[in-house]
Amino acid sequence: MTQHYRREDESSGQRLDRHWNELLQELRLAQTGTQILFAFLLSIAFQNRFQEADTFTHFVYACTLIASALAVALFLAPISLHRIVYRQGLRDRLVTIADYLLRAGLVLLVAAVCGGLLLALDVVVSRPVAAGVVIAVLAWFVAFWFVIPAYVRQTREPDGTAEASEVNRP
Repeated sequence: MTQHYRREDESSGQRLDRHWNELLQELRLAQTGTQILFAFLLSIAFQNRFQEADTFTHFVYACTLIASALAVALFLAPISLHRIVYRQGLRDRLVTIADYLLRAGLVLLVAAVCGGLLLALDVVVSRPVAAGVVIAVLAWFVAFWFVIPAYVRQTREPDGTAEASEVNRP
């Protein structure tokens, strides 16, 4: 029988604080990489060779840059939200909303990474090969970032130890 991790001595306030701290740690990792990607993408438009690129490359670049900018915004939004609702007794809503923002940011980050990869590969291999590799990388991301975690969540053994807020939380 599988043993489940549980904290019987943790109050709901302590659990919310722990969840907030865990989200902040995840956001720190996601923010750094996304901001570096965004900065790199901004510099591409000013390269002479990019000016000569075709419409497809410009379109992919624009979509990638926008996805990256939106991901940065979503990863920073919980911080702004926290500042606005600080000391208002809304930690439960803050954690739930921050979770949604982080998930949406991850989707946009995957799009930005795949777009950046397509831009780079399009220079060194044929466009169909580049597209095929990007599709494979996208499938990799989807499998490891979404499908496997969803599978683990759905197949956990119910033992009644998780509180309702834990089970129903997105």
